[in-house]
Amino acid sequence: MSRLVQPTRILVVGNGGREHALAWKLAAEPGVNDVYVTMARTAVLAEPHVHDVRADPLSAADVVAQARAAAVELVVIGPEGPLAAGVADALAEAGIPVFGPTAAAARIESSKAFCRDVAMAAGVPMASGRAFAADDRAAAIQYAADLAARGGVVVKADGLAAGKGVTVCDTAAEAAVAIATIDGPIVVEERLQGREASVIAICDGRWAVGLPPARDHKRLGDGDAGPNTGGMGAYSPVPDLSDQDAADIVDRFHRPVLAELARRGTPFRGALYAGLMLTEDGPRLLEFNARFGDPETQVILPRLATPLGPLLLAAARGRLDPELTIPSLPGSAVGIVLASAGYPGAVEQGARITALDARGRLPDAPDVLVFHSGSDHETGSTFLATGGRVLTVVGRGPDLAAARTVAEAAADRIAWPGAQRRHDIGAMVAEAVA
Repeated sequence: MSRLVQPTRILVVGNGGREHALAWKLAAEPGVNDVYVTMARTAVLAEPHVHDVRADPLSAADVVAQARAAAVELVVIGPEGPLAAGVADALAEAGIPVFGPTAAAARIESSKAFCRDVAMAAGVPMASGRAFAADDRAAAIQYAADLAARGGVVVKADGLAAGKGVTVCDTAAEAAVAIATIDGPIVVEERLQGREASVIAICDGRWAVGLPPARDHKRLGDGDAGPNTGGMGAYSPVPDLSDQDAADIVDRFHRPVLAELARRGTPFRGALYAGLMLTEDGPRLLEFNARFGDPETQVILPRLATPLGPLLLAAARGRLDPELTIPSLPGSAVGIVLASAGYPGAVEQGARITALDARGRLPDAPDVLVFHSGSDHETGSTFLATGGRVLTVVGRGPDLAAARTVAEAAADRIAWPGAQRRHDIGAMVAEAVA
C-alpha cells in the first residue's frame, strides 16, 4: 500500500457550510499548518489555523493567484459553480494539485442530460427517462403525461440549480407546469419509490473509495412537505444501507462511471456523489453530483476515523491505493439546517441570531457542531442571518436516536425572526431502530 502524504497548506474554495466543515476537519489534522478559505466567514476563521483569502471562487485567475501566493500543496473545491467555471482546469494547468474535476468531467452534474448519457453507457441502474431540448416542450409534456399515468414523474432543469432544479409531480398537469417554468433543456424521468440515500466516493480518475453513506432531506417542511431545497438536514450512518451495501454501490455505480468518463477523455478526480433511491428492486440512480454534498458533508466528516487531507491529495495526484478503505468512528451524526424566512425563494436578510458565542458556536454543548453557510458577523457575539441556508447544527451521539436528541435540543436554542427548520430529520429511522 502506498504511503499517504499530508498536505501542510490547503486552500478550500467556497464559503458555505460544506466548506466550513472541510476547513474544520482539515485544520485539525496532524501536520496541517494552514487552511485558507476563499471569502471566509467569521465563524470559519475562528477555527485554529484557518485564514481568509479575498479570492472570487468563480474566478480561475483569482484562485490560481492566491494558491500560488500561499504556496498551497492542495486546493479543494467545494461548490459546483467553480467546477463548472473551469477553476480546477486552471489550477491543473498551473501545476497545482486540485481535488475537484475539470469542467468537462463536472458536466456529470452541470448537465442532467449528460449524466443520463454517461450513466446509461456505463450500465448504471437508473430511472427511465429522456432529455428534451428547450424548444421541444410539447414532446416533454406528452412524455411526462405518459409517466404520470404510471405513478408519477420527476421534472429536472438540465443545468445547475443549487439543488433546487427538481420538481416531483403527482399528475400530468403538475408536470406541465414544472416544464413550462424551466428556461432551457429539460430531463423528464419516472418517479421511483423507496428511500433516498447518498454515497460519496473520493476518486482519482480511475479508482474510487467510498465515504460513509448519508441521507439528505430535500423538502422544506416536516413530513417532506413543501418545495425542494438545497437540503434541510442529513444524518449518517444510514441504518438501511450497510457498509457492505455502500461498498457494493461504489462498485456498481461510481467505478463504471469513472471508467466511462475516462474512456471519453474526461477523467474525474474529485468527490463523485451518487444520489440514490433504494427501491424494492435495489438501488437506482437519481443523480450524480461532482462534489461533496451539502449538508451531507457536515454529518459525514465528523464520523471519519482517518485524516482527510492525505486522501484528497492522493486523489488529486491520481494515486489512490485500490486496497484503501476509509474507516468510520462508532456513533451517529444528525444535522439540522436553519434557514432564513422566504427560503428557498427570496430570503429576508439581516436578522440577529441568538445563542451563539463570539466564535459562532453554541456554548456548553460539547457534542454539537455549528457550521455556517449564510451568516455575517456584526459585533461581539452577534451574528446576522444573511443567506438562505444559514447554519447546519450537528448533534453527535452513540446512535442515531441520541444524536438526533442532541441536534434537536441545540437547534431549539438558536433562533432569529422568521427562521425555518425541520423537526423530523432522521425521526422515522431513529424511532425504527430505537
